[in-house]
Amino acid sequence: MGALTRTYDWPQTAIGSPDRWPQSLRTTLGIVLHSAFPMFLFWGDEHICFYNDAYRPSFGHEGKHPALGKRGEDVWGEIWPFIGPLIDQVMTTGDAVWYEDQLVPFYRNGKLEDIYWTFSYSPVYGDEGHIDGVLVTCTETTENVQTIHKLKETNDQLAFAIDATELGTWDLDPASNAFSANERLKEWFGLPADGQVALPLATSVVAEKDRQRVDEAIQWALQYASGGHYDIDYTLVHPVTKDERIVRAKGKAWFTPDRVAYRFNGTLQDITDRKKAEQEVAASAQALRSIIESAPFPIGIYVGPQMQIQFANSAIITIWGKGPDVVGKRYADLLPELESQGIYAQLDRVYETGIPFHARHQRVDLDVDGRLQPFYFNYSFTPLYNAEGQIYGVMNTGAEVTDLIEAKQKLEDTEATLLGAIELAKLATWRLDASTRAFSCSERFMDWLGLSDKAKVQNEDFNPLPARYRQQVIEAIEEAIQPGSSGYYENEHPIINQLTGQVRIIHAQGRVFYDADGNPAVLSGTAQDITQQREVQLTLERQVQERTEELESTNEELTAINEELTEANQLLIRSNDNLQQFAYVASHDLQEPLRKIQQFSTLLKQEYAASLDDKGKDFLDRLTSASSRMSMLIKDLLTFSRISTQQVTHRRVDLNDVLREVLENLSIAVDESKAVIQIDPLPVIEGDALQLGQLFQNLLSNAIKFHQPGVRPVVQIRISQLLARDLPLSLPVLRQSKAYYCLDIADNGIGFDEKYKDRIFQVFQRLHSKREFVGTGIGLAICQKVAANHGGAITATSEPNRGATFSVYLPV
Repeated sequence: MGALTRTYDWPQTAIGSPDRWPQSLRTTLGIVLHSAFPMFLFWGDEHICFYNDAYRPSFGHEGKHPALGKRGEDVWGEIWPFIGPLIDQVMTTGDAVWYEDQLVPFYRNGKLEDIYWTFSYSPVYGDEGHIDGVLVTCTETTENVQTIHKLKETNDQLAFAIDATELGTWDLDPASNAFSANERLKEWFGLPADGQVALPLATSVVAEKDRQRVDEAIQWALQYASGGHYDIDYTLVHPVTKDERIVRAKGKAWFTPDRVAYRFNGTLQDITDRKKAEQEVAASAQALRSIIESAPFPIGIYVGPQMQIQFANSAIITIWGKGPDVVGKRYADLLPELESQGIYAQLDRVYETGIPFHARHQRVDLDVDGRLQPFYFNYSFTPLYNAEGQIYGVMNTGAEVTDLIEAKQKLEDTEATLLGAIELAKLATWRLDASTRAFSCSERFMDWLGLSDKAKVQNEDFNPLPARYRQQVIEAIEEAIQPGSSGYYENEHPIINQLTGQVRIIHAQGRVFYDADGNPAVLSGTAQDITQQREVQLTLERQVQERTEELESTNEELTAINEELTEANQLLIRSNDNLQQFAYVASHDLQEPLRKIQQFSTLLKQEYAASLDDKGKDFLDRLTSASSRMSMLIKDLLTFSRISTQQVTHRRVDLNDVLREVLENLSIAVDESKAVIQIDPLPVIEGDALQLGQLFQNLLSNAIKFHQPGVRPVVQIRISQLLARDLPLSLPVLRQSKAYYCLDIADNGIGFDEKYKDRIFQVFQRLHSKREFVGTGIGLAICQKVAANHGGAITATSEPNRGATFSVYLPV
């Protein structure tokens, strides 16, 4: 700044050339320019600006520098209403002013920034003893102030997360045995609201039956060998109300380098409701089993595909007449006489399909006392599901009390499912910046999303929400952060793991935190994985619905279903007949007049071309061209109709042979365009060689046809294999398979805008005029139909003038 000060054009300013400056200005300026501390000097009535190299970085990269020699009000216009009166006050009274961490926003780095300063304004006396200037000494404290604000915000968010989870927190000094806790935990323990207490007083409220176990767990956690881990359930007895509360305690001990515990802290969660629910479910299950065992009507439970007898009550054992030692035997070995009566076939269908079977006054012949005797039963075979919704066995009930038994069994299944689903929720934390909408989250949330890099969460292309939930979540967030709202957010929706494709349902709740001006700054909160709960709920609803439908089903409903199926089959037959009739018309009745038009057009050219004027020749050329396009359209429609209606003849097909035949058919187009075709070795698959040939011929023909002018077309056919879980989520694969082939047909042609990638597979859809490229707009529709017929799918990616890649997915 010294060099810049010496070379500045001072005669053009109010203070004139330096040789006329007062000695006081020269002395003060010498102090400023040689100081390593940021200084700024205002001089004279117009407050001419001087500053040193230490102050210069405060202007930023795109700020007010150089401000040397300018009027103070011109340089600091946006903050002059604040600093102008301060300068006048110092020059008038001679009293210095001091501010600490003062917000003084000004324009730098291309924008108006909020900047915090600690600064002083001091008077500078001239040669005549009057105050002629103001010396500013300052230091920027923006980073320190922002750090303090962030720490406060983080503490507020942590406190909210703990409060939202309804946790008690505690902290123990192992050296002094001083125990401290938050208000919630002190209330549970019946401890004084203020100050610390000794550990024995805190543990005295632990139920007598659990106290020794808790003491031992604490002492073990304080041993270095334990790793400091503490996790235990126990019962609290309030010292005043005597109310009991079951809690889950989790903590961590921290050790010095000498392996001595210096701190022990953690959380406490009230799990009373969950424990009571588990006890009630267990008691209910035992009561239900006792009821079944003592029921006066026959009940049997058979498990596994071999239908081994897992349970049989006395009523059904009496009917069988086989003695009490039937458990563990195969049902077919115990009652072989039922084989010829279709009973085992009924059992197998129930086990395989999950569709229950009911019979009323059904005759069943049983071998009793060495001879077959007729019995009549109202009986049912009902599938049994485990907690994962899989069939593991069949329940057999009889007599006139079927409805009661099914209701009791349904209660047992419901309570068993709830028992497996009830567990302590594991929470994740998240944070949304209200101004930038930048989203960040904890490691657990990152794991749910399938991410290892937090920066990916900021990617605009990444969205873990299923499409139909995105608008709902956006609207709920926007409502929460609107000024004047309650500031609270609560929602329940699915998220998708980007690595595994796993869908997880979360329950999220949050709270808005505001900045100093009262504007929404951050929406922060917690998320709980409730996927298992929702799956259990859906399973229970499905089972209830299935049981309800079973009770309400009648033979008349089955008859109605058969009639609907018959009608649907007749409609399908008529539809296929119409398609076949259309194909016949297309191949015969429509092609015949076109052939005549083409023949007579050719004759007209040969016989009368010389006698036609230019206009007549043009009409004749248009007629010939139109008839050719019509013939091509009819052939493509016929191909599309045939592929749509005929079943695929599945045989082993070598795709290398298919490609050789396709390239032979396209040899003229390849030679004329000088196209380069590069093909990986292809696999052998199950399929229809003719249809697969249509698919590759259309894709290769398009790749050659839609090449860029003056650019030699290059087409690559690449093959890869991937697992089903790695397929694109939006891909409509029709046949389930563990793995799929991916055939990529990539070209360097004119490409297309990807907003049309769904439209191009529709019939008659063209992205270019007939004058630019010939075609009927049916070729890609044929490709999609062939892929679907083979249990696969086709999709495309492209950019204008950067080529296109068509990806065909076929089951391995």
